[in-house]
Amino acid sequence: MTLWLTRIIPDPRSRDARRDNAGAVDLHHRMMSLFPDHVADDEPRRRLGVLFRSESTPAGDQILLQSARQPDLDRLPTGYGQAATKPLTPLLDALRPGLHIRYRIAANPIRKPGRTTRELYQLKAVVPLQGSAADDWWTRQAESSGLNLDTLHSSPLDAAQGHRHSDQRPVKHDRVLFEGTAVITDADRLRTRLTDGIGKGKAYGCGLLSIAPHRRPQ
Repeated sequence: MTLWLTRIIPDPRSRDARRDNAGAVDLHHRMMSLFPDHVADDEPRRRLGVLFRSESTPAGDQILLQSARQPDLDRLPTGYGQAATKPLTPLLDALRPGLHIRYRIAANPIRKPGRTTRELYQLKAVVPLQGSAADDWWTRQAESSGLNLDTLHSSPLDAAQGHRHSDQRPVKHDRVLFEGTAVITDADRLRTRLTDGIGKGKAYGCGLLSIAPHRRPQ
């Protein structure tokens, strides 16, 4: 499977870009609008392999969009910002056990307590994790994704939230940014998790794992 990575640098003067940046639901619909309407079947995001992440960098805000089909950037509103797409095939083909990489992911670390635990401690059905509990969650996810972590830095992010367009039900996914270095233990498993995404909230900007080769200091 070919994966495509699109980098969008929104223009802060664009009203559409500002609106999308303010809500995860609006940004989800914007990303899905870059693909032909006829693929909008039962699970369009999953079928298209769409994952995205909005983030702030020293150079400004950007949106990273990963997909199994090349997006049509002409579908962005006029003046929305700069955008470019490239295939990820060279990166995926180069993955092998023992390769050191840098990683970044904005994920939704959660746990789902059993009924007895929920009643005993008056917990909700889904409990967002923070601090060391979130780090432990990511460590387990990384290991099951074919990675052995060397370093891990985590920081809380604003929640991905908004209201569904169909019924105005609220959407909220707490997010934590995990980044650091790791060594690949299972390249095939890693390719699968890169393609599928990790954790919950993938439709709203969570779960996109980004990696790049890393050369360790001698």
